[in-house]
Amino acid sequence: MGLLFVETLPGPKVFKCKLCKVDSASQDEIVSKDFQGRYGRAYLFEKVVNVCLGPNEDRHLLSGLHTVNDVHCSSCQQILGWRYLLEEKNFYAAHRTKKKEKAYEESQKYKEGKYILEKAKVMKVG
Repeated sequence: MGLLFVETLPGPKVFKCKLCKVDSASQDEIVSKDFQGRYGRAYLFEKVVNVCLGPNEDRHLLSGLHTVNDVHCSSCQQILGWRYLLEEKNFYAAHRTKKKEKAYEESQKYKEGKYILEKAKVMKVG
């Protein structure tokens, strides 16, 4: 099975998995606090740590259709949120199927490569 490598984040305010208390993100990495997740309010982060990604899937969210991966805590495997995939993966898929639509609307491009962590699944320490 092997040893689990867990990154500890510096700083006064850190978000941790509510279930196992492993660091997940720094407050310095918050892009927006105005998001809606499956279980209520959520945060958009530039970078997260100690997570594993699920498979790619197209999901209808409040802002439209997005290709995302579920984000799991690397310690306890609880789903913490999701990651928005970069457009280039969708761009090539769209051209292979000869669709004329873009994978994302222009107004949603800022989310690409960023992470949603659900407030119900993480706790703020500090």
